[in-house]
Amino acid sequence: MSEFATMIKRALNRDRFRHPMLRRFTSFAHGEIDAIYSRDIQKWLLIAPIIGVAAGLAITLVTVVILKIIWASMLPFYLRHHWTIVPGLIAGFFLTGVIMQRRTPDPNEHSTEEIIRSYHERNGEIDIKPFWWKLLAAATTVGSGGSAALEGPSIYGGGAIGSWLWTKLKHFGLSERDRRIMLISGAGAGMAAVFRAPLTGIVFALEMPYKDDLAHEALLPSLIASVVSYGTLTAFIGTAPLFGFANGGNFRASDLLWSALLGLLLGVIAMVFTTLFRRTRKFVVNSPMSHTKKLVIGGALTGFCGLLFVTLYPGGLIPIGPNYEAAHKILWNSYPSGELICFAALKLAATLFSLGTGGVSAMFVPLFLAGGALGRVFGHAIGNTAGLNLYAAVGMAAFIAAGYKAPLTAVVFVAETTGGHPYIIPSLIGAACAYAISGESSASADQWLHEGDPGPGHEEIAHRGAE
Repeated sequence: MSEFATMIKRALNRDRFRHPMLRRFTSFAHGEIDAIYSRDIQKWLLIAPIIGVAAGLAITLVTVVILKIIWASMLPFYLRHHWTIVPGLIAGFFLTGVIMQRRTPDPNEHSTEEIIRSYHERNGEIDIKPFWWKLLAAATTVGSGGSAALEGPSIYGGGAIGSWLWTKLKHFGLSERDRRIMLISGAGAGMAAVFRAPLTGIVFALEMPYKDDLAHEALLPSLIASVVSYGTLTAFIGTAPLFGFANGGNFRASDLLWSALLGLLLGVIAMVFTTLFRRTRKFVVNSPMSHTKKLVIGGALTGFCGLLFVTLYPGGLIPIGPNYEAAHKILWNSYPSGELICFAALKLAATLFSLGTGGVSAMFVPLFLAGGALGRVFGHAIGNTAGLNLYAAVGMAAFIAAGYKAPLTAVVFVAETTGGHPYIIPSLIGAACAYAISGESSASADQWLHEGDPGPGHEEIAHRGAE
């Protein structure tokens, strides 16, 4: 019986309800109250907003420091002085390696994977001591040009805050299971804030722990926390969509068939990439080389990807860093197919080198960008130049759906962050096809298949899996 039901029944048992006629009513009401309030969800009306405000403030700080200060200075410097790209990334990744190796108990555990692993294996518990060190490592990874964006520190930051708040509020009747709920609700709140996409945060919290299931228990708290965190961040930064199409548009019936084909193609590419990523990550983790040396190598290789692209295609595009500006350019400008293919290939390679060697963040935006670029190439290939935005949206959703096993999150994310709501139906079709054709392959080796079922081969690949 929930605490809320107990409170109501105590109120009904007071002396003023002792009249014989009222006693009959209260006896009937007790049974109905037990049925109506059998789950103690009313507590989330108070707890979830606290998670949302705390996560929203933390992610606002992360966004301003990494995106508005560090990367806003590094990007134009790199574009003016190409020779600085490789040494700049080596220096940034060296700092990341030193921080993670010396200031965290396990340098291989961070970002989204730490949240998922904690949800499944530690009942939602997060070690809060290295919290700020891990956020600092994310700043040196992404701010120096690592091929990742702000979703990694935001998901980790929100999840860690939710887990920590449980230790402060557990005396108010919270159970051990509630800590898991607060963990992923905080992670969803972080996602909602950093991408200014509250519905994405809600759906992501439900889809994140599993490949083929939902964390239904987190529905209400993640809904409240995500909306509140979104409102907290936008109070400081504004509500405009993070990216945005130059214009929206309608689609034809034939576009649905093309969207399915595009989803199948990108699902296969994503499957190959995520498999290669997990294999690389496993090899790097098992290497006897120090964590710092691994990251220095990763920084150099990431830098070469950026240098190669700007040498071949001088201009504003560059496949490193958080790349929000690249999303705007791909969605608003017209690039030849060869340049877009090269950008997507080097973006995926840079992501492999950045995160595969231990960089601190996640790959939501890299998958989004690669899918968008390849989607526009697909539009060119079939001769539908008027529908390039449509296929960009489908490509974005399909690549994320296959890479993270989160098809609903992928579609909602594309719709909220780009304003491409007219493309939801084709995006759903492309995401479903990509999700199906990519099988169980995922960028996250710690996702379980279902509640209570890690899935075949989980133990083999998840012990120090991909980040």
